[in-house]
Amino acid sequence: MRDNGRVNEADQVAEEARNQGSRLYPRVTSFRSRRGALTAAQQESWDRTWPTIGRDVDDEPLDAVAWFGRDAPLIIEIGSGTGTATAAMATAEPHINLVAIEVYRPGLAQLVGQVEREQIPNIRLLRGDAVDVLESMVATESLTGVRVFFPDPWPKARHHKRRLLKPETVALIADRLLPGGVLHVATDHADYAEYIAAVGNAEPQLTALDWDSPMTHERPVTKFESKAHRVGSAVTELIWGKIRL
Repeated sequence: MRDNGRVNEADQVAEEARNQGSRLYPRVTSFRSRRGALTAAQQESWDRTWPTIGRDVDDEPLDAVAWFGRDAPLIIEIGSGTGTATAAMATAEPHINLVAIEVYRPGLAQLVGQVEREQIPNIRLLRGDAVDVLESMVATESLTGVRVFFPDPWPKARHHKRRLLKPETVALIADRLLPGGVLHVATDHADYAEYIAAVGNAEPQLTALDWDSPMTHERPVTKFESKAHRVGSAVTELIWGKIRL
């Protein structure tokens, strides 16, 4: 998602929701809310499958063992979009429990449909603000990994407060990682990559990964990333591990 230089209608909707105390928008967010209706087929799939694999953000601690029906390494993906990478990586790592966080319901609906069609058993979905999830639902030292692929760079200086990967959020992610756990970030925005690198390198709980990673770093190339390649934007991968004491 890219900044169009304007506060659009969706941003105003998000602001109204925040003022009303919505758990989808509890603060100044790093994402843009987007409206979009589901197709009839998507709605039918949603009605069948969402109650089992999805939930909205709340204050109830995440019990991954109960939700997945097994005890397995837990990875969170922040901003899963339409879920192309989510589904591919979950399929490639059947031993991993993967929770994808996204606020855009049509994007979630596409992933719900794919999970249903392909019977992918190790994906669960949370709709809401990822920071709220990390603060309210995820326990300290409970995550094997966190993935953040192509977060909105909010390139204008006046919008930098909206960036997801700022020092306080990276510190929160690091706190939720198990010792030896991994933060994996990808971005096609050079300035944001430099900023994220500085923030990650300054976080005392994180270090350059110099041990075998507990999760794959291979990503499928999505349509979004293909567009970045076509316009000549280089993709930067940033990977840290949580220090083992």
